[in-house]
Amino acid sequence: MNRLTLALLAIFGVLLLGSGMLAYVFRDRSAGTHAAASSTSTPGTSPTPQSGTENQNKRGSNPLTELFGADSSGLTPSSFSSWEAAAARIALRFALAAFLAALLAFRPRRGLSASGRNPYVAQTQILMAVVAGAMMMVVGDSAARAFGIFAAASLVRFRTNIRDPKEITVLLICLGVGLAAGVGRWDMAVILTLFVLLALAILEFFEQSQVFRSMELCVETRNVDKTNRVLQQVFAQHRFDTELRQLNREDADDPMGKIVYLVNLDTTASTNQLSEEILLADKENIDSVEWDQKESKTYIYR
Repeated sequence: MNRLTLALLAIFGVLLLGSGMLAYVFRDRSAGTHAAASSTSTPGTSPTPQSGTENQNKRGSNPLTELFGADSSGLTPSSFSSWEAAAARIALRFALAAFLAALLAFRPRRGLSASGRNPYVAQTQILMAVVAGAMMMVVGDSAARAFGIFAAASLVRFRTNIRDPKEITVLLICLGVGLAAGVGRWDMAVILTLFVLLALAILEFFEQSQVFRSMELCVETRNVDKTNRVLQQVFAQHRFDTELRQLNREDADDPMGKIVYLVNLDTTASTNQLSEEILLADKENIDSVEWDQKESKTYIYR
């Protein structure tokens, strides 16, 4: 894994740990409030004994279940005071889905460099896990909501080719926000919106360094060896990924040599400035500099 991938995984790991700590703190607070309320009784009355089922549930519970909540629970707060615990659990579920999806999306693959991966696909995989978790929490145990989500999702149709598949996932997230708001889960709608905004800010912050343009550089020169050294220095200075495609040396029949490189440029790099930099570095020998846009062959996804 490269440093960008490790940084992304570390950020999502911090989000997971932070939301888990919040869920733990608010869990203790809500548990203490319920315990105090149950222990308070009028004078002359004895506390209500707990049933065997409640005792078994307490004995069978574990810290992870207490943090995430019950499987069948939609995390609907019973009162405004318990909203903090429900909100922390919702954020914890979103963080867990994003972290596990990031592990799968950025998994190391043999024979494939980090620049050979499409960052848009990895971002889409992470966001799909988040929106799937949100829709499952909206559904809960309601079959009617499940059919409603299926009907609403079936209305989405695309007739145009979208370059960034992440935008399709954002559309599904907006659908999930509308569904949560429509069933009265304003807390989940707000938390989902804020969490996705934070996830998009993290993903798109590292996006610029992962996206590139594949350009073919053709240079005609009178001294191939010297010009080739100049080109390698320019590439090393800008940290471009390059591949030598053609090198024709000058001879008596053809005094002009030719050098062809496949260069992966950053989205912010300007071919005009690079051409001027190359010409100034070896203006005695270079005759022409030509750039040709090529389709990226390194992405495993199209």
